[in-house]
Amino acid sequence: MASSCVDDLDARRCWVCFATDEDEPMSQWVRPCRCRGTAKWVHQVCLQRWIDEKQGGSSTAKVSCPQCNAEYIIVFPPLGPLLQSVEFVDKLINKFCPIAAAGVVVGSLYWSAVTYGAVTVMQVLGHKEGLEVMEKADPMFLFVGLPTIPLALILGKMVRWEDHVLRLWRRHVRKMSFLNYILPHLTAGLATRTPAEPTPLSDPVSLTRLLCGALVLPTISTLIGKVCFGYVHSSLHRALLGGMTFVAVKGVVRIYYKQQQYVRQAQRVVKDYEPE
Repeated sequence: MASSCVDDLDARRCWVCFATDEDEPMSQWVRPCRCRGTAKWVHQVCLQRWIDEKQGGSSTAKVSCPQCNAEYIIVFPPLGPLLQSVEFVDKLINKFCPIAAAGVVVGSLYWSAVTYGAVTVMQVLGHKEGLEVMEKADPMFLFVGLPTIPLALILGKMVRWEDHVLRLWRRHVRKMSFLNYILPHLTAGLATRTPAEPTPLSDPVSLTRLLCGALVLPTISTLIGKVCFGYVHSSLHRALLGGMTFVAVKGVVRIYYKQQQYVRQAQRVVKDYEPE
């Protein structure tokens, strides 16, 4: 029995630095996991250094053996009452700060939406009339209704009605030959290959365009309403007419552009490789 223990001790080799008892006879050894054989032995100092690298500065992070996946049992020296209080406060702050930061972000977004909604109301109805409407309205209605204005604009912008119209056009254009005389350049020479449709909102730029386009829509609608429908007395009606005109014209242009891109994709070819 004693000889087996001696053989076990003689076989110790640190799996971090690969040193043995003969190389470092004064080092402290530890068996921290379920590994067997020489892989179960490691220097305490080497293991502590390896754990520091794995924790990346977070002393409370759990670390496991890379071979048997057993979690290391890490024990710290006991703390005094003062340090225990400091540690408790530190943990409490760490848990509270993400909640507080999220509340600040949400509150900032909410009040930004309220401000944008109020500015939009005054812009569409006119400064004086818009102020009168908001002064007469219930405060709770304003707190709930004003933030929904930018939200409704963004959701409305996400309705891609041009894509649905374009799909219907491509589906029924061959059945109605008279459409070829209206827009013959959209279908002439269309190849048999069906190009892949681009994924909407597939990149951050598309998201920023959607957001900016939605938020600037009231301003554009008001300007177009004043220029094209100045004979309408109501500011709200002018803005609505201007908005519908802008959306319709922009939609027609987008349909034309996307169909032309669709035709170009369908007619593309890959050339033979020609070495220099």
